[in-house]
Amino acid sequence: MPVVLFDNLSRKNLSPLSYTHATGDLRVGILTIAERWSLLLKQEVFLKTEDYLQPLYKKIPAGGHLWIDASVLPSKSLVSEIMALKEDISLGDDKGLIAVRSARLPADLKNYDLPSNQPVARLENVLQIFQQNDDWLRRDFLLLTTNRLSVPVSSTNKLIGKENIFIEEGAVVEHAIINAAAGPVYIGKNAIVMEGSCIRGPFALGEGSVIKMGTTVYGATTLGPFCTGGGEIKNVVMQGYSNKAHGGYLGDSVIGNWCNLGAGTSSSNLKNSAGAVRIWDQSSEKFIEADQKCGVIMGDYTRTAINSAINTGSYFGVCCNVFADGLLPKVIGNFSWGNNKRYEFDKSLQDIDNWKKLKNQSLSGTERAVLKYIFEHFTK
Repeated sequence: MPVVLFDNLSRKNLSPLSYTHATGDLRVGILTIAERWSLLLKQEVFLKTEDYLQPLYKKIPAGGHLWIDASVLPSKSLVSEIMALKEDISLGDDKGLIAVRSARLPADLKNYDLPSNQPVARLENVLQIFQQNDDWLRRDFLLLTTNRLSVPVSSTNKLIGKENIFIEEGAVVEHAIINAAAGPVYIGKNAIVMEGSCIRGPFALGEGSVIKMGTTVYGATTLGPFCTGGGEIKNVVMQGYSNKAHGGYLGDSVIGNWCNLGAGTSSSNLKNSAGAVRIWDQSSEKFIEADQKCGVIMGDYTRTAINSAINTGSYFGVCCNVFADGLLPKVIGNFSWGNNKRYEFDKSLQDIDNWKKLKNQSLSGTERAVLKYIFEHFTK
């Protein structure tokens, strides 16, 4: 029976990433939510999301389905509970429906037949991506590496906690200092850690990604597939295909796909008063408290100019070309040019395509249609 991860209204709290992603397509830890479910269920999973985003994902097969709330972060015990469900019997908790076997997704997601026997973790706010990354990175490390052997680590490296380091085939790691005593370190397939890099776990480097010479990385950090890391990075999740390739500090932040931080860009993650940071919440259209530390939440396809100074608790939307004198504004809307001027749509697509070509990809017609929808419906 096909497994479908469905989006619900809580996806609005995952803005700006939810403008361009189904919930199940978001990365927290090493894996996306869909990848984690797929590994635990040992089968392909499908995504059900907003109509304008649906063409980005594989077509859902016809017939009966096992529907699972895409915001739910799975555990082995929860998977066992879900797989034991009978037809048309639903599982839920105080947040609503968790899963049901049915030909159709129920219209009412608040009601359910059986209560879950355990606490259920959900991704309910975009801030949780970096706030909970430590926990999920450790869980994913075990999920990906248990009963598997790492590629041998080169003797040129200085290692602490070698038993907590796992390197996939094709990765190159030479003359680096890696401390995995405080948390595991996972180096993905064909990734590169250049000489002089200092890494403290928990840390994950995705497939094809690069850590440049002399980079300093603190946990809990995840650089998704085909990213580039440089300078100083701490408690950051890059979804994929994004770059912070040069000097500057980035901490307690979430960076979408296909973003680029210009050389010297730095983010503040702590107020001078050390007080609670407040950040823009698009779903409620007001500022909310984000704990004591928060850098920047950045949507897909957004770029900053060299030496950009990102303020504490900043929210940058989708497809922005960000530059300004002094500290940048804390809130920058979708398709902004400079300091919240409108980005010309055709030019924005050409610029995105140029960036994608740097990684041997191009902007597809489906992606163009999604961006057109965002430009027309979610841009002021």
